[in-house]
Amino acid sequence: MKKWQVENKKKIENDEDLIKVLLENRDIKTKSEIESFLNPDLSKATTNFVKIDKKELKKAIERINKAIKNKERIIVFGDYDVDGICGSAVLWETLNALKADVLPFIPSRFEEGYGLSKQGIDNLLLKQKVDLIITVDNGIVASVAVEYANKKGIDVIITDHHVPTKDLPKALAIVHTTELCGTGVAYMLSQAISNSQFPRLPKSGAGGQVISTKTENDHLELVALATVADLVPLTGANRILLYSGLKNLQKTKRIGLLSLIEKSGIKAQDIGVYEIGHIIAPRLNAMGRLESAMDSLRLICTKDKKRADQLAALLSNTNLERQKITLEALTHAKSKIEEKEIKNLIFIASESYQQGIVGLVAGRLVEEYYFPSIVISKGKKYSKASARSVKGFNMIEFLRTASDLLVDVGGHAMAAGFTVETSKLELLQKKLFENASKLLKKEHLERVLRIDLNLPQNLINLETYSQIQKLAPFGMANPEPTFLTENLIVEGIRLVGSDGKHLKLQFKSQNSKVKTMGIYFGAGENNKFSAGDRVNVVYTLDENEWNGNKTLQLKIKDLRIN
Repeated sequence: MKKWQVENKKKIENDEDLIKVLLENRDIKTKSEIESFLNPDLSKATTNFVKIDKKELKKAIERINKAIKNKERIIVFGDYDVDGICGSAVLWETLNALKADVLPFIPSRFEEGYGLSKQGIDNLLLKQKVDLIITVDNGIVASVAVEYANKKGIDVIITDHHVPTKDLPKALAIVHTTELCGTGVAYMLSQAISNSQFPRLPKSGAGGQVISTKTENDHLELVALATVADLVPLTGANRILLYSGLKNLQKTKRIGLLSLIEKSGIKAQDIGVYEIGHIIAPRLNAMGRLESAMDSLRLICTKDKKRADQLAALLSNTNLERQKITLEALTHAKSKIEEKEIKNLIFIASESYQQGIVGLVAGRLVEEYYFPSIVISKGKKYSKASARSVKGFNMIEFLRTASDLLVDVGGHAMAAGFTVETSKLELLQKKLFENASKLLKKEHLERVLRIDLNLPQNLINLETYSQIQKLAPFGMANPEPTFLTENLIVEGIRLVGSDGKHLKLQFKSQNSKVKTMGIYFGAGENNKFSAGDRVNVVYTLDENEWNGNKTLQLKIKDLRIN
């Protein structure tokens, strides 16, 4: 059973009251805060807004300008997820437009591992001379690799958003903030580069006209993809960038993205947060999980339609394989978990788990069992792990309590990863269980269904739905408004879906003036309701459109007999 927690007990009489309470629930109270939230202004999404260190930014720009002027080889060193891929595209395209000698590099999860590493640097040097490395979505904990690069005569500029350790890497410059995703940080740097003095180079024979770098609008669609995919809070600059980026994504001219969108069976003009998170991002991520993420980067940047179609097909097929492998690993993990009682932490390791899917499995285990979950791909010498947490329990801080046993560790409060020597797995498991027993509280493990407010029956209508769309886009830290309406009457009920797993219900109000349809996913197998029941319903509002007709639907999160 989930605990229902109504965030605001104020009585609502109209849509104006409703919006005020919803904003208040999101800690948006002053006139200026409300104005900024309801009317996102792209001009305000600057390095000042996200507290990027200006001295570090200046050092980075000066070094990049020098590299462009002297034709030094620059490597944009990304990561193999959507955030790292999109950020690498942003910086590579910006520098390439400025005639820099620049190449993108996405490490292999299986050969070089996550982030800037000695192995990655050596692999680069086998093929070319490298003068400057700019990291994207990684590097803030790569002290050893940065020191190695320095010894090799390579300057390093770090752009990252992950949580830093106490001792920062000795990089030439660190462009960092935890307020954005990695692509957001790369975007801020690319804008700063484009607006600096040196890069405004004349076009050949054009009488002093400037070469225009990728404009802010060209890259905002990539920022939108990464912001959603990396699950960063949709507040402040993230909200502004996503708000504008979604509009650009819906009318994108990127050939690769258009091919992927077509292959995915959706329309560009319909893309929102859901389509990014559940349809586009998994396909872009699939390559880095199982193969080479460079193909996802190539798809984003290609200008060749035939190549785009080939890559889109490759990404889609690889994603199907990823789904199959994930399901197999999840089934195995659940069978092992259910052999014994869970105390306070799920910790499971297997040689059969592929490195690229352990994070997905950990996330699914948290959803099902609601315990912090660590899933490990066990190797002969080293094992790679991904961890996912529950609300209120800081996973990266927790893992760092056992940092003496780890080769490396990094991440965020809700998601993190680490490498450990396989010989130390038992010691690590024992220490983490001991630490969890001290740090994990009962309230951390309680499933709480947070409800914005009690919505009167007469406000369940399309106008209310239209009003709450002013708060979109929804996601982390700005969830889709969730309502509780009490004492609705079930008028009709039926099983739907190919296997009858879902419930379709029709509700009416006590005075029968309000009639509404509702869908309750996954509730078909344990249906305990029947026509005539008076129920309390927790739901979000959704709009259905069929043959030009729009109707309201409740997407039910929980349902209880009154």
